[in-house]
Amino acid sequence: MGNAVFAKDILAGKVAFVTGGGTGITGGIARAFAEHGAKVAITSRKMENLVAMKEQIESKGGECFAVSSDVRDYAAVEAAIAATVEHFGKIDIVVNGAAGNFLCRAEELSANGFGVVVDIDTKGTFNVCRAAFEELRKNQGQILNISATLHYLATPMQIHVSAAKAGVDAITRNLSVEWGRYGIRVNGIAPGPIEDTEGMKRLVPEEVKEKLLSRIPIQRFGRISDIENAALFLCSDAASYINGVTLVVDGGHWLTGTSLF
Repeated sequence: MGNAVFAKDILAGKVAFVTGGGTGITGGIARAFAEHGAKVAITSRKMENLVAMKEQIESKGGECFAVSSDVRDYAAVEAAIAATVEHFGKIDIVVNGAAGNFLCRAEELSANGFGVVVDIDTKGTFNVCRAAFEELRKNQGQILNISATLHYLATPMQIHVSAAKAGVDAITRNLSVEWGRYGIRVNGIAPGPIEDTEGMKRLVPEEVKEKLLSRIPIQRFGRISDIENAALFLCSDAASYINGVTLVVDGGHWLTGTSLF
């Protein structure tokens, strides 16, 4: 990170398990956590997607463990959790960032296409939370779920992701109530348009970007570092009384309407 908003040891002694941690927003979160004292386990379906991030974290003195798993497969998630505990001794923080997305009109979307995204985002989020529960209860840990703002109003060509992320928000709220008694905090982040991501390149056509920018009240696109800062805050002791919240980090964009197509 290019700034010094937080103390470098704000997550010292913590172990974070980050899904989708090889690239994009959750890759940035994994890197930021390591830079602020946490030991980080990153997981993705393909090990090759994790190698570069692991090397980047370790080149800066951080500790990173890479383990492949498909969040749709509960047994694979259990195995990844167990491997992380064996490697680092515990898990304090879970970040659910594994996700799937593509543009498709509802009338052209297959049942399989809809189901794949729900399986990765919603079912995958539950799978990881459930598999990590015993460790999180033992350590009075916390969960951070990466959501979106797509479902707050309506976003054409994104019905599958909107449904999936609405489910993620429901998981955040429900678990915050059910698991708060164990000292587990459960929160989320709903990023807006983040310019330095592969999703922005793939999902927002160039001809749409100017219109999109005009609907962001603070007149700039977000950056991965904006989400890193929000994640560091929510997963630090500074947020110890925040539970069940999905923090919108979008410059006020969703309040202006989301339809661009």
